[in-house]
Amino acid sequence: MTEVPIRSTPSPDVASTGYEGLRSGQVAAAAGVNPQTLRYYERRGLLAEPARTLGGHRLYPVEAVTVLRVIKTAQRLGFTLDEVAGLLEAARHRHGRRDAGLAVRARAKLAEVERRIADLEVIRSTLREALDAGCDDLIACAGEPCCPLPFAELADPGNAPERSDA
Repeated sequence: MTEVPIRSTPSPDVASTGYEGLRSGQVAAAAGVNPQTLRYYERRGLLAEPARTLGGHRLYPVEAVTVLRVIKTAQRLGFTLDEVAGLLEAARHRHGRRDAGLAVRARAKLAEVERRIADLEVIRSTLREALDAGCDDLIACAGEPCCPLPFAELADPGNAPERSDA
């Protein structure tokens, strides 16, 4: 992603109000998101509602770009928007404490990702077994005792093998 220079230059209607900041398009370009994303994050409370010019244009502080980049990075790391909101809220209210809850939440997210990876490895292994067994027709394969696909276990969750979360 190319870095967009962040310049806070007042437009004519901004200069008369004494406000300075970035317009929606500038913030969106600098953060690599579209302007609708800004408004959505405002509605969700992830991004503070910006000041407005006399003409009604939104003026964001330069820090809004950083907040947007943090949100997008957290999403890429697997955090949901609700989880991101919690992280941002904790950071806003840390009152000088060094830990804003990221370490605890990152450990929990890592454990979740590792569980998903384990599940995906089982899926990969099962699909390889199906390919090696020559499974070509799901209906025909389901009736074969040598079929590696876990049809019975998937149909009845009570019969599914126990998963170890250790």
